[in-house]
Amino acid sequence: MGKRGARGARRGAGGGGLPRRRRTRAEPERKRTGTHAHAHAFVRALPLLLILIGLISALLTPPRFTAAPLFSAAPLVAAPFFGLFSTVLTGVAASGSVVLLQLYYGTVGRPQELTELINVVTVSGLAVLINFVVRQRGEKLASAREIAEAAQRAVLPEPAARIGGLQVAARYEAAQADAFIGGDLYAVQDTPHGVRLIVGDVRGKGLGAVEAVAVVIGAFREAAEQEATLEAVAQRLERALAREGTRRSGLDAFEGFTTAVLAEMPHGREVVRFINRGHPEPLLLSAGGRLCLLTAEEPALPLGMGDLGIWPDRAGECRFPGGATLLCYTDGLSEARDEAGEFYDPAARLSGRMFTTPDSLLGTVAEEVRAHTGGSGMTDDMALLAVRRPAAGEQLSPSVSEAPPSA
Repeated sequence: MGKRGARGARRGAGGGGLPRRRRTRAEPERKRTGTHAHAHAFVRALPLLLILIGLISALLTPPRFTAAPLFSAAPLVAAPFFGLFSTVLTGVAASGSVVLLQLYYGTVGRPQELTELINVVTVSGLAVLINFVVRQRGEKLASAREIAEAAQRAVLPEPAARIGGLQVAARYEAAQADAFIGGDLYAVQDTPHGVRLIVGDVRGKGLGAVEAVAVVIGAFREAAEQEATLEAVAQRLERALAREGTRRSGLDAFEGFTTAVLAEMPHGREVVRFINRGHPEPLLLSAGGRLCLLTAEEPALPLGMGDLGIWPDRAGECRFPGGATLLCYTDGLSEARDEAGEFYDPAARLSGRMFTTPDSLLGTVAEEVRAHTGGSGMTDDMALLAVRRPAAGEQLSPSVSEAPPSA
């Protein structure tokens, strides 16, 4: 990432490259959105079109040619896309059209015409049944999504907008639409030692990953309050994951790990201390748009891999002045690709740009990632956490509440 970031930063300093790039990403996205809207409108109108085409073809062709297949298709098309009333109405319209045509030609009661009417009525009944099943499954799926979202938010609650005098914003973007459960995590806590945070990515997906996230966040909240140094917090997390690994069995016990960045902003000092355990490097954006990577002096393995090597954690330190914003993220951001396979480079994209609130920064990043990936979508979940130190004398909105210190 460092080489891509350096190349991207030089491109960003060159002037107009980035604005043109953003426009080229947005245009295909708007075209795709318009195409999907037109396709949806066509599908919604298709049952009525089938009935009209059936009537016209029946009137313009000899009576021996039947339009029953078109009338039968109309309620079947309506079933998965319409409500129950509209599906029933479509079936009645299709069946009624058959009866009207038979009255027009004087063929009511003939065996062939009676068979056609029975077929259309039967298919209409099946369409109503299909509509009922689709709606039931849709309700169950919606309930499952709500349960998944509730589980995710219980494990990963939204941090307060202000913690320890700092402005905070967080965002979780799932790679799959309407999916909430994943292994990305973040937490911010005001402690006697300063405001401490963690952003990480647990190996795996689903409920197992959420369980591991709960272990990491629970251990972090306890250690952040009790341990005097950030290095000791990291070691507590290492031990917690080691205990979790011995509790589990099989592949997870051997390969489970968590990449993470831990940081603390001591009270009364304009600095940020950080430890990186195999995670993408955080970015520090100054009030004037200058950007720097928080690079650890010594590389370290992710949490939970202590069996491969033991060494003391050493926290790095960087100045964190008023007006600056710290951005931590998971690899769902740095590994987001466009259709040509090019990665989204947050260092290159954000260099030279200024943001007055952490919310505006995260909103811009999320929007640009969606435009960058386009129709290909993200391949991994993305967690974003931004912490901004207000400038001296800056007036913040009184409506924004301060999170109470930890007990």
